[in-house]
Amino acid sequence: MNESTIIIQSRDNVAIALKDLAAGEKITADGQTITVNAAIPAGHKIARKPIGKNENVIKYGYPIGQAKEPIDIGDWIHTHNVVTNLDGTLDYVYQPTNDKVTSQCTGERTFAGYVRKNGEVGIRNEVWIINTVGCINKTAEIVAKMADEQYRDDHIDGVYHFSHLFGCSQLGDDLHNTQKILSNLVHHPNAAGVLVMGLGCENNYISEFKKVIGDYDEDRVKFIGVQEAEDEIEDSLELIEQLADYAKSFKRKAVPVSKLKVGLKCGGSDGFSGITGNPLLGSFSDKLISYGGSTVLTEVPEMFGAETILMGRAKDEMTFRKIVDLVNDFKEYFIKHGQNVYENPSPGNKEGGITTLEEKSLGNVQKGGFGEIVDVLPYGDRMTSGGLNLLQGPGNDLVSTTALAASGAHIVLFTTGRGTPFGGPVPTVKISTNSALAEKKKNWIDFNAGQLLEGKSKDELTNTFFDYIIDLASGKERANNEKFGFKEISIFKDGVIL
Repeated sequence: MNESTIIIQSRDNVAIALKDLAAGEKITADGQTITVNAAIPAGHKIARKPIGKNENVIKYGYPIGQAKEPIDIGDWIHTHNVVTNLDGTLDYVYQPTNDKVTSQCTGERTFAGYVRKNGEVGIRNEVWIINTVGCINKTAEIVAKMADEQYRDDHIDGVYHFSHLFGCSQLGDDLHNTQKILSNLVHHPNAAGVLVMGLGCENNYISEFKKVIGDYDEDRVKFIGVQEAEDEIEDSLELIEQLADYAKSFKRKAVPVSKLKVGLKCGGSDGFSGITGNPLLGSFSDKLISYGGSTVLTEVPEMFGAETILMGRAKDEMTFRKIVDLVNDFKEYFIKHGQNVYENPSPGNKEGGITTLEEKSLGNVQKGGFGEIVDVLPYGDRMTSGGLNLLQGPGNDLVSTTALAASGAHIVLFTTGRGTPFGGPVPTVKISTNSALAEKKKNWIDFNAGQLLEGKSKDELTNTFFDYIIDLASGKERANNEKFGFKEISIFKDGVIL
C-alpha cells in the first residue's frame, strides 16, 4: 500500500484509489509506475494491467465483471467499461472448505447484562410498546413520550414505540410475516416489559396475535385494545406503570460473552467498504464466535455473486442446501415480479466506487469473516444456534435491520461509506469505512474503520472494537441512534392489501 492506491490481492488487475487522482498524474502501485489516463475519484478502481474486451476484471482475487471494451493500464474502471457476469439462477455443488472459524475456548470474557426470568439476556432495560396495527401509531407515540418522561431513570433505559404501516388488510404469508416480526420484538430480551397495543378491528387482532406470540410472562407483557378503553392514554399509562415496576427488578450482572448475539449489516457502501469496514466486522464476528457467541448476516440479494464462498463454509450438506434455497428463492422472487435479478448496486453505491453486484457482494460477505455457517433462518425466525447464521431478508436498510433485531440480535453493526442516521429497535452501531465520513458525521458514526488505511493493523483495531462493543453491551457506551432517538422498524411487504 502507498498513499495513492491499495491492491487487495496480488492477482487483482485493479488498484483502488485512496484519494482523488488527476488525469496525467503518475502513481506507484506495487512498484509499478502508472500514468492516470482520466480523473479517478477516491474509492474507485484503476487498471494496473491491460484487460481485453470480455476479459474478467479481478478484485478481492475474484472476478467482479467483464470488460465491455479494451481497458488500458491507467484507465478508470467503472460502469462505463464493465458489465456484470451474473445471469439468472444457478446450480451449485457442495464443496466444503477448511478455512472455517468455530467456537473454541479462548478464555473467559463477560459483559454486564440483564438476565430475564426465562434465562435470556438483554443488554438494555427498556419498556417497549408494540402496536398490532399502523392505525394507532400516533397513540403509541403519545403514550411512549409521556411514559418515557415519567419512567426513564438509572434503572429504565427508556420507553419506546415502533411505528409501522401494517397489521390491517393483509392476507396469508404477508400478514404472518408482520405477526412474526412483531411477535419476536415482544420476546426480545432488551425489553424488560412490553405493552401490546391493539385497535380492535384489524386482521392482526390481539387474540389472533397472541397465538403467534405463544407463551409469555404476564408480568412482562400486557395488552390493551384501544377501541374497548374509555381513555386509552390513561389506561395505557397505568399498564406501563406496572411494567416499569417490573423492569426495575432487574439489575446488571456478569454473563458470558457467549450469550451475545450481533447482527451484521452494511448500507450506503463505497469502494472502501470491502477493504475496511466489512473486514473489520468479519474479524469481530470470528472473535465473538470463538467465545461461543452468535452473529447473523442477511441482505440476500447482496450475496449474489459471492454465494459460493458462503456455501463452502456450511457446517454440513443440509446447511449447504438451505443456503442454495435461500439464494435461488430470492432470485425467483425478483423474476416473479419481472425484475432484473442483478439490479444492484444503487446509484449511491456506484458514486462511491462500486461497479457491479459481484463487487458489492464480495465486499458484503466479508462481514461474516471465516465463520462456519451453522444455520439458515427464514424471514422472521429467531436464532437458536451459536456461530454464524444467515437470515432471509432484502438489502433494504430498515427492513433488514429490523429483521436482524427480530432474529434476536442485541446489537446491529452497520458499516457505511456514505452515512445514514437511522437506527433499529436495538443499538445500531455505525462503522464508517473512511475517516472523512467519521469526521464529517460525528452524530451518526460510532466507530471509524478507516483507521485501517492509516497504519492501524486489523488485529489491533479488532481488539479495540471488540472492547467497545463489550462496553456498549454493558451499558457503559451508547450508540448514536440511542443518544438521538433514532429507533425505527420496517417490515417486509410482499402481498395483497385489501
